[in-house]
Amino acid sequence: MSKIVARFVKDESGATAIEYGLIAALIALAIVAGATTLGNALDNQFSFLADELKNAQN
Repeated sequence: MSKIVARFVKDESGATAIEYGLIAALIALAIVAGATTLGNALDNQFSFLADELKNAQN
């Protein structure tokens, strides 16, 4: 029984999977944040262009 417990304590495969999961979550969060920032910048640029075109017609 003590060998089973010792082997369980030494097994690090679960910890490695958790670490990879955390890394993947951080990468996904960075991608979402970057896409949001890019989307907002594009929205502002297109709004500016639309306003300029409206003012040019008048």
